[in-house]
Amino acid sequence: MAAGVGIQQEVIVRAALTLLDEVGLEGLTMRRLATALKIQAPSLYWHFPNKQALLDGMADAIFGAVSLPRNRKGQIWDVRLKAVFRAIRRAFLAHRDGARVFAGTYVPTDNVLRVVEAMMALMQEAGASPKLSSDAAFSLVYYVLGFTMEEQGLDPRTGGPLDLANRQAEFANLAAMKYPSIHTALHRMFDDDLDDRFEAGLDLLISGLKARIDTRS
Repeated sequence: MAAGVGIQQEVIVRAALTLLDEVGLEGLTMRRLATALKIQAPSLYWHFPNKQALLDGMADAIFGAVSLPRNRKGQIWDVRLKAVFRAIRRAFLAHRDGARVFAGTYVPTDNVLRVVEAMMALMQEAGASPKLSSDAAFSLVYYVLGFTMEEQGLDPRTGGPLDLANRQAEFANLAAMKYPSIHTALHRMFDDDLDDRFEAGLDLLISGLKARIDTRS
C-alpha cells in the first residue's frame, strides 16, 4: 500500500486489530502497524497522533461489533440487561487483549454510546434514577472488563495459561493451615467453567441493582 495519507482510518483500525491478535497489546506499535500496512510510520500520525488515539479507534470498533439483543415481547428488563453484558464480553473476547484495549479509553462515539444507552434505558425503564443507572452501568462494565481481562490472561497466546493445578495445590496447602473460609471454596475459586462464573457474578450485581430499585419505589 503505497499511499499513507490517503489510507482510510477504518483500514488502519482493522489492521491494528488483526495485529493485536497476533502480537498482543504490548507488541502492538505504530511502527509494526505501519510495516503490516506497507506504509511509512509517519503516515499513521495523520490519522492517529499517538498509540492512545489508535486504541480509542480500536475500542470504538470493538464496541461496533457488540450485537444488542432484540427486544422480545414480555421479556423482563433484567433478562435483557444481562444479554447486553454478555454481548460486551463476547466482543472483548473476540480479540486478544480486547478488554485491555477498551479499559480507560472513555470513547464518546456512537458505537459506545448506543450500548451504554441500551443498558441505562433498561435500568431507567425498571425505575432506576439517572444517577443509579449511571453508577450501575459503570459498575457492571467494570465487572465485565475485570472478568474478561482475567479470562484473557489465561489465553495460551499470551504465554499462559498458568499452571493452575500447581497453583491450586499451593493455595490448598496454605489455606488448610491458616485460611479455612478460603479452603472451603477452593473448588469454586479454581473452577474453569468461566461462563458459569461470569453468570454468577453478573447475577449478584444485577440482583443488588434490583434491590436498590425496589427500595426506592
